Amino acid sequence: MRESLYVKLRQNPPKVQVKKGARELIITTVSCMCDNIHYLTLKKNSNGDFKLDTVTFALSNWQMSYPRHDIEWVADEGNWKKVFEMINSGTEVISEVKSR
Repeated sequence: MRESLYVKLRQNPPKVQVKKGARELIITTVSCMCDNIHYLTLKKNSNGDFKLDTVTFALSNWQMSYPRHDIEWVADEGNWKKVFEMINSGTEVISEVKSR
């Protein structure tokens, strides 16, 4: 039986880096259900604050232990390690992060 990508990522999370002063992140996640792939974006608005967008899915699909505003506030502080821990607290795990 093939081990799922989700399990592999839980056991060995990828090393991700965020560009200094990033204004946008695209976060690829893998679901525990059939290794489905979804995307989250964190993008700075006109006030310079990060806003989390779940593209076409409801945030509840990730079943994270944190509300949207907590993740956005930690992103505003630039604490990416904590942001990624918050995202990984649900039923999906990060597989890749792109920043610009």
